[in-house]
Amino acid sequence: MTSCARVLLADDHAILRAGIRLLLNSQRGFEVVGEAASGLEVLALAEKTQPDLILLDLSMPGLSGLDALQVLRRLAPNTRILILTMHDDPVYLRKALKSGAAGYVLKKAADVELLTAVGAVLRGEVYVHPSMTRSLLEDLIPRGETSDEVDLWKGLSEREQEVLQLVALGHTSAEIAAKLTLSVKTIETYRARGMEKMGLTNRASLVRFALRNELISPE
Repeated sequence: MTSCARVLLADDHAILRAGIRLLLNSQRGFEVVGEAASGLEVLALAEKTQPDLILLDLSMPGLSGLDALQVLRRLAPNTRILILTMHDDPVYLRKALKSGAAGYVLKKAADVELLTAVGAVLRGEVYVHPSMTRSLLEDLIPRGETSDEVDLWKGLSEREQEVLQLVALGHTSAEIAAKLTLSVKTIETYRARGMEKMGLTNRASLVRFALRNELISPE
């Protein structure tokens, strides 16, 4: 990010908002431009401030986060919305993504994961809490591999396959680097090269491919 990302916090728990504010303020490149304690309040603040990112809870008084989502897409069309919630039910995840959320992270996530999710969403990516990815896709993706996909996979180097499988399982570049005793930069190179060869554009498409071809299992 070349300038400060303007963030709006929307949660009815003041203590949680304060904690997130402190976390973001401890990092370079973030500016918290407002805090909302209800669904209606986040609509008003979003329209007024037009933030780069909204951290949005699903359970808020007056108007739920899911209902607010659809209105926010109209009031602040250039704003990315990251759901921060206690709900780990894939039903909520599917509804949130369908309504326009760019990411979904659980409140129990460590600080580092929240920052990872924020960074990914601000880069234009879609972020889904790793523990929910497979449960989300299990009933959405038809089983059965395709010969074209298998040929593409076989065309990857052994290291590229290894890195992509670990990415699909939800591991970060840093975790993969430590596991394979390589640098993060090297891991990201393998990841980018493998994704390009496969014609995949993001982690979600990689997970769909991996599930479809039984490279990982929906546990």
